[in-house]
Amino acid sequence: MLDEFQTQLIFPVHAVPAAGPLPPGSERLQITSAAGQPLQGVHVPPAEHAGRGKILIVGFGGNAWNGEDVASYLHEVFPEADVVAFHYRGYAPSGGMPSAEALIADAPLVYDAAIQKVPAKHRIAAGFSIGSGIAAQLAAKRRLDGLILVTPFDSLKAVAQSMYPWLPIGLVFEHEIDAARALERSDVPVAIIAADRDEIVPSERTDALRERVRHLVLDRTIANAGHNDIYARSDFHEAMRAALAALTDAR
Repeated sequence: MLDEFQTQLIFPVHAVPAAGPLPPGSERLQITSAAGQPLQGVHVPPAEHAGRGKILIVGFGGNAWNGEDVASYLHEVFPEADVVAFHYRGYAPSGGMPSAEALIADAPLVYDAAIQKVPAKHRIAAGFSIGSGIAAQLAAKRRLDGLILVTPFDSLKAVAQSMYPWLPIGLVFEHEIDAARALERSDVPVAIIAADRDEIVPSERTDALRERVRHLVLDRTIANAGHNDIYARSDFHEAMRAALAALTDAR
């Protein structure tokens, strides 16, 4: 019962909104998860045909994001790039059940499908919130040209402990994502964008991640932004653009 409640709290598949319309030229993709279930995704080509094949961004959304909205949002911010994003395992229309282990295992398969679809010069993974941890784990398994981590953390278990300090989280936590450990073993260039007033990921959890990143090329905190309202901010969009520029220059 406790395990089921924990999974529903961390992966609220019931709260994921329906996706909005996809940008023109989008193509639906399907692969098979590490456990054999179908995973559904989407490829959004650049707004300008001339940009095709230069930059590929593979997106990993937050725990209540629709995968298609991840792709659409990244396309809005980076219209010159090819974008690929998938619905996490257990998030309709993908099959299976969500867990940290499942999402970490599926990420390399998503990446492999993306680079097969778009053999781009620059291969970037962008992770939002819990997706930042998935992207960090991916960097330990595949060679990337860069990571954009938004509202990231060092350890999901540590974030959970900070939210419930009176509970022995470490004894019962089933969905650890240790982003810091993954990145301290990787020389991939990393851009971190944090929210000044993040009410979900405490600043000390992002600070702990920074300390263990080996190749930090951009570190920016958006003033007066919260965990969820950061995405509509013009200064956040500017930070995302600066992050991509720093990453492509670093390789």
